[in-house]
Amino acid sequence: MSNQGPSRHGDRYSQVRAMLAISRASFRAITRSPSAVVFTIAFPLIFIIVFGFIGSGAFTIKVGISAGSDTDNPVYKVLEENSSVRMVRHDTAGMMENLRRGRVDAVVDIRSTGSKPAYRVELKTSDASPAKGEVISLIIENTVNRMNIDEAHLRGAAAALQRVQVTGRKYRTIDFILPGQLGFSLLSAGVFGTAFVFFNLRQTLVLKRFFATPIRRPFIILGEAGSRMVFSLLGALVIITIGYYAFGFTLVNGLYTVLTMMLLSAIGLALFMGFGFIVSGVARNDSAIPPLANLITLPQFLLSGTFFSIDVYPEWLQPLCRALPLTYLNDALRQVAFEGAGMGDITNQLLVLCAWGVVLYAVAFKTFRWE
Repeated sequence: MSNQGPSRHGDRYSQVRAMLAISRASFRAITRSPSAVVFTIAFPLIFIIVFGFIGSGAFTIKVGISAGSDTDNPVYKVLEENSSVRMVRHDTAGMMENLRRGRVDAVVDIRSTGSKPAYRVELKTSDASPAKGEVISLIIENTVNRMNIDEAHLRGAAAALQRVQVTGRKYRTIDFILPGQLGFSLLSAGVFGTAFVFFNLRQTLVLKRFFATPIRRPFIILGEAGSRMVFSLLGALVIITIGYYAFGFTLVNGLYTVLTMMLLSAIGLALFMGFGFIVSGVARNDSAIPPLANLITLPQFLLSGTFFSIDVYPEWLQPLCRALPLTYLNDALRQVAFEGAGMGDITNQLLVLCAWGVVLYAVAFKTFRWE
């Protein structure tokens, strides 16, 4: 029967209706699959609930050093030698914006005066990360006090400390954890779900039966992909809703932020499905799918900032972390949710995801097998 020919009832065959029928059937099959529900909703929710009750976590303290600061003094050297402190540099305006948004935990400006006191230290902290601000305050205060005690015989303070509190948005653990779990949920659904579905469709000869109908092959893929997209986006919406109402997950712009996160989730899932198509094409039997899929998902799960910032890894490992697509999806989701970023503000992340998508689907086109 020709793909372009009329049906037995005399009506022209509708590719779109056939695709939607496949999507409906596939969606029903997904909802009846325990593994799909576990990986898409239950698994990430378990981590969200656990970390939601834990509260603030202990991460590396990021300290911004103002441009022109004196770096040849005991205060700077103490910060430099502290393994928990990571010093960053930026222009003044950008540094203050990062402080308000919680990207850095404190900003330090150290100036040599040429008189008494020898140094003036200005410490700016924000209520976006109050716990870390207190820790860095104690470190600097102790250092300044020790300097002043050592120089007491000179009848003048060696250093003067001025503290400034900057208003910022409080950054909770859930604001970091939830986007990471959402990203991992999309990765798992895209890789495992797609790989198993198309491998089983090929092995059970369902695809071959589709070929006996007038539906074209691209519409078969779109039908299956559409059902997975709908199911995963519903799962994403559940995760965001529970995070917001149960744990105070930050959605800066309310519904607009949710819609932007859903659009990002759709882009991420479409990308990760490319991994699934590749796995389904290269796997020779169903027992080969889990190892191949885990080889793709586990490194990203561990190295893409799912639970904590990639800054905690050794410097030699961080370039690998920043090369993984899940890293960019997680970063984009966090910027949208906590900072109110729009799609135009995350163009770098989107470009990297698009580049990954081009490579993945080029490989998938070469490796995917219909029979």
